Amino acid sequence: MNKRLRRGLSALAIGVTAAIAMTACASGSSAGGSADDIDKALKDGGTLTYWSWTPSAKDQVAAFEKQYPKVKVKLVNAGTGADQYTKLQNTIKAGSGAPDVAQVEYYALPQFALSDSLVDLSSYGFGDLESKFSKGTWSNVAMDGKVYGLPQDSGPMALFYNKKVFDEYGIEVPSTWDEYIAAAKKLHEADPSKYIAADSGDAGFTTSMIAQAGGTPFTTDGDKITIDLHDAGSQKWAKTWDQLVEQGLLSKTTGWTDDWYKQLGNGEIATMVTGAWMPGNLMASVPDAKGDWRVAPMPTYDGGKAQTASNGGSSEVVMKQSKNPALAAGFLKWLNSSEESTKVFMQSGGFPSTTADLESTSFLDEKPEYFGGQDINKVLVDASKTSANDFTYLPYQVYANSVYADTVGQAYQNGTSLESGLEAWQKVLVKYGKDQGFTVESK
Repeated sequence: MNKRLRRGLSALAIGVTAAIAMTACASGSSAGGSADDIDKALKDGGTLTYWSWTPSAKDQVAAFEKQYPKVKVKLVNAGTGADQYTKLQNTIKAGSGAPDVAQVEYYALPQFALSDSLVDLSSYGFGDLESKFSKGTWSNVAMDGKVYGLPQDSGPMALFYNKKVFDEYGIEVPSTWDEYIAAAKKLHEADPSKYIAADSGDAGFTTSMIAQAGGTPFTTDGDKITIDLHDAGSQKWAKTWDQLVEQGLLSKTTGWTDDWYKQLGNGEIATMVTGAWMPGNLMASVPDAKGDWRVAPMPTYDGGKAQTASNGGSSEVVMKQSKNPALAAGFLKWLNSSEESTKVFMQSGGFPSTTADLESTSFLDEKPEYFGGQDINKVLVDASKTSANDFTYLPYQVYANSVYADTVGQAYQNGTSLESGLEAWQKVLVKYGKDQGFTVESK
C-alpha cells in the first residue's frame, strides 16, 4: 500500500536459509487445486484469517461476506510492512499461526516465495488473470513460471509539484533531471528555507530511481545471486542525485513526520517524486495546500521517451499453512480482481493495478479540486504504461532495506558521494547473502 502505511522499516534480518530449512513446517496443506475447487469451497463456506494493514480491508471483507455469507473472514492488522513480516516469519519457523491470506509488498514477496511459504496459485487458474493487471504489477507476483499472489495496487512514479511555489519563483516544470537540478538551485538560492524535495535516504526510493535509470543491480538464479550496484543505471542515478545531496539542495526532514507534512503545506518542500498512491495522502494530511499541487510526468535523463518506475505497492498471497487453500484462493481472487472489491479499494484512495479500472472513463476523468481541477489520473495512468518492468529484488530485500540507513543513508546525512554509499551497501549485502548460504557474485 502507500508509503504512509509502509513507514517504519525496522531492522529485520530474516534468516533465509533457516526459512528454507523449515519449509516442511511451513507447508500445512497441499499446494494443488483447481478452479473448480475454488467454486466448491466458496459454496461450502468456512473461516479464514486475513492479515492486512490497508485501510480498505475492513470494508472489502464486509462486502465479501455479504456476497458469500457462508464464509467468515477474520481481519487482523498484525503490523505494517516489516513489523508484519517479522511476525509472519515467526509463524513460518514455528510451523503454525500463519494467516490464510496475507498482504505482502512487492519488494518482500520474493523472500517468502524462496522459502516455499506461499501457495503457487497457478493450479487454481490464476495464470488466466494476467490480462486483468498492468504488466508491471503482474511481473511482481509471477516468477519462475509460478503465480505467488495477485497485485493489490500499483505505484507508478510521477512528479508532484507545488504550482504556487513554482509560479512565485518563476520555475518551469522540469522534464529532465538536469532541469530538475537547475530548479533546485534556483529555488534554494532565492529562498534558503525552501527545497526542491525532502530526501534523507530511503531504500525504496533509491531502488525505484535506479530502475528508472535502467539499472538492474540484483539478479537471482536459484541460490545464485549477483549484486552490481556499480552498473550503469545505478551510477547514472547516483551521479545525478549527488548534485543535490552534495550541494545541500535537499531537505533532510524525515518523511511521513509532522514536520514533513507541515513543510509540504507551507511550500518549504516544493516537489515529491513518488508513487501514484500519493494524492490521497496529500488530501488527507495536507488539507491547507488544497489547490496548490499538480502532477507531471517524472523527469527523464534525456527528455525523450517517457520512462518511469514503480514505487511501493502490495500483493496478497495464500500461505502454505492455510488449512483451506482453495477457500483462501477464492477470497484472494475476489479481493484483488472483482469489480466489487476494487471499487471499495479505490474509494479509500488506492491506485489500482487492474487494467479495467485504469482504463475506466470515470477514473480518468476525475478532476480533484485539491489539484486545481487537473485530471491527474490521466498523468498517473500514462506513467503506469512506461514503468520499468525488469527490476528484480533480492531474496532478502527486507533485510537489505533495513541496513540502508547505515550505508547509503550515511552519504545523505554527511553530504558525501552516493557512489561510496552504494559501495558500502553492496559489501553488507554480499556478506549477508553468503552468510545465509547463497552463492553471491559481487561486480
